[in-house]
Amino acid sequence: MPERKPRKDATRNREAVLAAADALFARRESPEDVTMADVAAAAGVGKGTLFRAFGDRAALLRALYEARLEPIREAVEAGPPPLGPGTPPQERVPALLDALLCFKLDNRRLALALEESGSGTPYRAEHYQRWHGLLQAVLRRIPGLTDSDFIAHALLAATRADLVEHLVEQERVPRERMRAHLVNFAARVLATRAGRD
Repeated sequence: MPERKPRKDATRNREAVLAAADALFARRESPEDVTMADVAAAAGVGKGTLFRAFGDRAALLRALYEARLEPIREAVEAGPPPLGPGTPPQERVPALLDALLCFKLDNRRLALALEESGSGTPYRAEHYQRWHGLLQAVLRRIPGLTDSDFIAHALLAATRADLVEHLVEQERVPRERMRAHLVNFAARVLATRAGRD
């Protein structure tokens, strides 16, 4: 049976909802301040339309996150160095972490809302598992490196949205310094682990 294409009004409504949610998360101080009712009103759709399209707030957050992340995913899957698959692993790991950090810096409220929602643990979320699996696969290609599962978790911990928010808002760490620290940290972890194992 051929897959049905969404109706034009459903596609238009979905785009309006994502744009409205995007604007609301950018403007509000706390991600918890954005409700489904707020999003429906801003998008000019009924709450029923919103729930039919996304199911719940967590699914809406995931859809918006995935839409924003698409250019990075394309670069990771088929792009040139340093994110693309042809990059040596010692160079690719810091580049992947930098891309993720920049994404979270540019989408702080959304990343924070997504990581705080759902099952109570961000480690079971699809977006986390995808990044963890990617990093683990790249880490396995580094000669002499073991514990790729743990190292991937540890490196990703440095990009958690709550930590990024704390560093930006409380400690006022400039973006470029945060990026440099993360790249240096990743390089030291990789050099230490590869040399020890």
